[in-house]
Amino acid sequence: MSASVEFSDQLLALLPKLRRFARTLTGSVDEGDDLVQSACERALERADQFMLGTRFDSWMYRIVQTIWIDRLSQRRHREEGIDPAELAKYPGGDSVDAAEGKIALAEARRAIAKLPVDLREVLVLVSIEELPYREAAEVLGIPIGTVMSRLSRARLTLYEMMAEPKTQMSKPFGRKR
Repeated sequence: MSASVEFSDQLLALLPKLRRFARTLTGSVDEGDDLVQSACERALERADQFMLGTRFDSWMYRIVQTIWIDRLSQRRHREEGIDPAELAKYPGGDSVDAAEGKIALAEARRAIAKLPVDLREVLVLVSIEELPYREAAEVLGIPIGTVMSRLSRARLTLYEMMAEPKTQMSKPFGRKR
């Protein structure tokens, strides 16, 4: 099997995880897919820069994150949340348990979307994509201690947001006064 076929196969296999990561970063299905497309284009253009023996997924997550940071800089760091209408598109079951689970998942997604980008990135890589702290630190280009600190703050903030009365969930992220 040629190196280009193996590269393409790895890229295709990684697409669902890249899409999930990008959608979490952007807060939008469409913008997340656009981010993944840009990352795939960049990876294909620079395939010769991938170092054999390193993790392909970490390299791709880093490309997605770099492009996202570039886009944020272009927008002067304007953050956007997930559109609640998008959350309603996710299928669920008919039972009460399934309905309650769907509501809880939607609330969690809204809470995650309200996290600052630096906390959201770490939370997604470690808790959803299941990267070890060391690999998340490499992807994000930060010390492992910063990963642990941000993950702790993200989890605590989510816990506090999810414990608030439902009317509080609609307020923008920020410190309590």
